[in-house]
Amino acid sequence: MTVSVVEAGPKKVSRTVDVAAPAAELFELVADPRQHGEIDGSGTVKEKVSGPDRLAEGETFSVKMAQRGVPYRITSRVTEFDEGRVVEWRHPMGHRWRWEFEAQSPGSTRVTETFDYSHVGLIKATGLELFGVPKQNARGIESTLTKLEARYSQPT
Repeated sequence: MTVSVVEAGPKKVSRTVDVAAPAAELFELVADPRQHGEIDGSGTVKEKVSGPDRLAEGETFSVKMAQRGVPYRITSRVTEFDEGRVVEWRHPMGHRWRWEFEAQSPGSTRVTETFDYSHVGLIKATGLELFGVPKQNARGIESTLTKLEARYSQPT
């Protein structure tokens, strides 16, 4: 596995991988919420999405999800959108999911995904930690980035 841990600070779980694809192409994949299910490695994101075809700061989108066999729907709001570089959204519980894209060359991009629960307050953060959510999300991020890397890998 070529996914690496990134030390992003307290209450942040971050991983990175280099993907053999242009940054603009990868950014467009994540900027379209209807494609999140295609790259999700956690197994929680389902295909039923409502919202814009392309995210922008302030936009909301809803995703059908399932965890431990329990279906649910969440609506998130985009909190940061820097064209070609960053897409971040806030979950209803207050934590954020952040994607960063850094071109390494015209055909290679360093992709970093972060689960950031530093904004949720002590009680929610403690609850997330007691239930093992940061560790679970670390595994999901690693699986997502591995899946993304494999999607663009060249056959040898």
